[in-house]
Amino acid sequence: MAQSQSVPVPLERTRQQIILELCQHYSVDNLSDEGLEQRLDRAHAAASVEELRALVADLPVAQQDTAYVTTTAPLPATGGYNPEHQLIIGVMSGTERRGAWSPALATHVVAVMGGVELDMREARFAPGVTEITVFAVMGGVELIVPPGVHIDMNGFAFMGGFGQRYQSDVPPPPGAPILRIGGFALMGGVDISILYPGERPRDARRRIKVEREKRLLERRTR
Repeated sequence: MAQSQSVPVPLERTRQQIILELCQHYSVDNLSDEGLEQRLDRAHAAASVEELRALVADLPVAQQDTAYVTTTAPLPATGGYNPEHQLIIGVMSGTERRGAWSPALATHVVAVMGGVELDMREARFAPGVTEITVFAVMGGVELIVPPGVHIDMNGFAFMGGFGQRYQSDVPPPPGAPILRIGGFALMGGVDISILYPGERPRDARRRIKVEREKRLLERRTR
């Protein structure tokens, strides 16, 4: 009676280890986007332990970089005093809020031929829903939000746009604050970026790619 063929367990364990090492190298700039994709394809297709180990043989010793392999976002800070209403205006000029501040329960943002930047990565959110209503005419509004916040975006743009960047596939934890963003943009734009404190857009792209590869690996080993 013929026995069913199966892939040896040591090969699969090595494959998992090498894929994680490649992700770590990518997160610390030892690999480019193209280099990571090519080596991941070869790792998934490798039929021997030797082939797998050769994929990292020419790379420096990988070190864990937790800034880019986090798969669960911390719950943003809450508490303190959050006013009920707030008006932030940028008319033919620029206005910004950053650092530790307390967004109002309902904030109206007006940008007319100017710009407004709200960096909420260190903000103290009120429990429940925080609403931001934007009115942008030939101006721009940039919102920087930390992971771990539910984002409900429902805006309308004419000759402009509402956009969201660097959104992780990892869902916010239960009980996370809710940020509801709406409004209108005319020949202007509203950009929402999901970034950790101190994280740059390039870092966010790397983080998201590493998170996705790790989850793909986890699904394949279940």
